[in-house]
Amino acid sequence: MTPAGIFEIALTLALVVGAAYPLGAFIADVFEHRPTFLSKFLRPIEIGFYRTAGVNSDEEQDWLAYTQSMLIFFAASFLTLYALQRLQNLLPLNPQGFDAVPPDLAFNTAISFITNANWQAYAGETTMSHLTQMLGLTTHNFLDSATALAMAIALTRAFARSRSETIGNFWVDLTRAALYVLLPISVVVAIVFVALGVPQTLSPWVEAKTLEGAKQVISIGPVASQEAIKLFGNNGGGFFNANSAHPFENPSAWSNLIQNWSQLVLPVASVFAFGRMVSDQRQGRSLLSAMAVLFVVGLIAIYWAESRGSALLSAQGVDATFGNLEGKDLRFGQASQALFVAATTGTGTGASNPSLDSLTPIAGLVPMFNLLMGCISPGGAGVGLYSMVLLAVVTVFLSGLMVGRTPEYLGKKIGAREIRLAIFALLVSPLLLLGLSGASVELKIALDSLGNAGPHGLSEIVYAYASTASDNGSTFGGLNANTFWYNTTTGIVMLFGRLAHVIPIMALGGLIAAKPKAPPSVGSLPTHGVLFVVMLLGTILIVTLLQFLPALALGPIAELFLLKSGAAF
Repeated sequence: MTPAGIFEIALTLALVVGAAYPLGAFIADVFEHRPTFLSKFLRPIEIGFYRTAGVNSDEEQDWLAYTQSMLIFFAASFLTLYALQRLQNLLPLNPQGFDAVPPDLAFNTAISFITNANWQAYAGETTMSHLTQMLGLTTHNFLDSATALAMAIALTRAFARSRSETIGNFWVDLTRAALYVLLPISVVVAIVFVALGVPQTLSPWVEAKTLEGAKQVISIGPVASQEAIKLFGNNGGGFFNANSAHPFENPSAWSNLIQNWSQLVLPVASVFAFGRMVSDQRQGRSLLSAMAVLFVVGLIAIYWAESRGSALLSAQGVDATFGNLEGKDLRFGQASQALFVAATTGTGTGASNPSLDSLTPIAGLVPMFNLLMGCISPGGAGVGLYSMVLLAVVTVFLSGLMVGRTPEYLGKKIGAREIRLAIFALLVSPLLLLGLSGASVELKIALDSLGNAGPHGLSEIVYAYASTASDNGSTFGGLNANTFWYNTTTGIVMLFGRLAHVIPIMALGGLIAAKPKAPPSVGSLPTHGVLFVVMLLGTILIVTLLQFLPALALGPIAELFLLKSGAAF
């Protein structure tokens, strides 16, 4: 850890907060239908979308209609993206002549890119045509992030309103999220990336001459446009297999700084928007404080562990002064890459810069812990906000009961029905993670995909399902996920990890919106300030450990089974 590295991290985080505060105010204005500086340019386009789709933008929906609209959009997105992959060999803009994507991989990728997980079991530059990359993957990078942001805004309205039967209109929220929030900034970031050297072309490749005089064919394509929304929308689906470790996706220290900034700014801005929309910015700051503590502690652990290097290398006489350099992109240094790992696994972006397999054991534990927490530090676009609000509801319920105060959050009473929905939403990820991880350590078809034996092989399996359950998409590189088993099971985990998590949250929003909003009283538990942040952090750690400890128990279970079967692990 060096002063220069600490300064680089501090500068990036300061730029994030400095941009997120006004962006949060802008987001609140957009979803509360107040005029913004973009309204005169984008409002005619917005109205045109509504007329074309037959949407009455003045008509709001209750939680059930809102959720049904989301599910209809979800199904239509899956079918179109799946069909695009399966038919890409018959469609234009396929200069490389790629075949149709296999059915199991197309299923996995379609689910991945409509759930905001953006798990990549394929190498983009050798699998997807330009049309699939642009019309399929890049488009759904916008739409899945817009859907998640719409869900978070709907839940925010539920707490902001009193005795309301409606929480907004899904089609309006989806349109405004994509048109006003995601598209303008992504266009600007894409232009900056092009200026920094990221390719944006329909050419399939370029030829380079190596130092030995041989010719090398290097894939290129419309990279910058996909890269911008990949990061700003907390998606993670890169154009290349190496993702943000590829020099065409991330060519310089400046592009790396912008990538770190892009991953963090929208989640932080969403929390500021939450505070404005509930008319109490202290509430947003409390949630952000808890997110910041988790993020900074994890970042420090990664930076410290990576800067110290590996004891195994030191024992071989390798100088550990420069830290752990194995598997790293040496252009950016330890501080920048520690920040990248913390950002991608804390936000759900999953845009790997260094290979996670190359991290030291302590540093590798942090991404795993971030995934088990649900990628809430500071979380993905929309997902981080509604997940933190869910945890805040559980916190006030538990804390209120322990001190004999009426559980309420933002003036809304929290009763048995609300807490049942909250607990159900929290149980989805651990059940999916533990169930399929347990099955995978007992099946040869799953174990054959491992690149590493022993404890790290177990980590690869658990990490894969934790990543897909929490809409992250990063992976330990030693796992070959492009098999029928992993394509199918991780696709199922992504599907239910998103839908079975968000549907009860929307139902919770419907119950909350219908409740009267009472002013705080002497018996109300304050939900801002240091005490509440500490209680919220305690709830998060308890919920995470309830997943983490059973996951550790899979190791002995796997060894017992494999010893009996004679298989190698």
